[in-house]
Amino acid sequence: MPASGFNKSMQTVIIVIHLMVVVALIAVILLQKSEGGALGMGGGGGGNFLSGRGTANVLTRTTTILAAVFFATSFILTILANTGGGGSILDGAGVPAAPSAPSGPATTDDLQKQLPGAGDTGSGPQVPISQ
Repeated sequence: MPASGFNKSMQTVIIVIHLMVVVALIAVILLQKSEGGALGMGGGGGGNFLSGRGTANVLTRTTTILAAVFFATSFILTILANTGGGGSILDGAGVPAAPSAPSGPATTDDLQKQLPGAGDTGSGPQVPISQ
């Protein structure tokens, strides 16, 4: 398998792991009890789904581990993207050359040359000639 194919498949695997870590991190953060009255919402009364100090410690440790894995996968993806040799996505986009400026004012002959079928004098749209 060529190195670029291996790089692409490795990148795909790391992206899938990265997305699973992101979803798990969001879920664990949302499960945690709010510490304060930020904007006057949440964390107030009883009836919390998860309560107790032991559960809070498990969620805090899980958040820390998931955050470390998130940063690790981010660094790995950055390294794979830079060593892939693919370059930037803008490298493949062809920048059209700037049209050359005409040397003088455009005449009706110049405009007729730009029309499709310039040699045809039969039917078709005609450029009006100013007098």
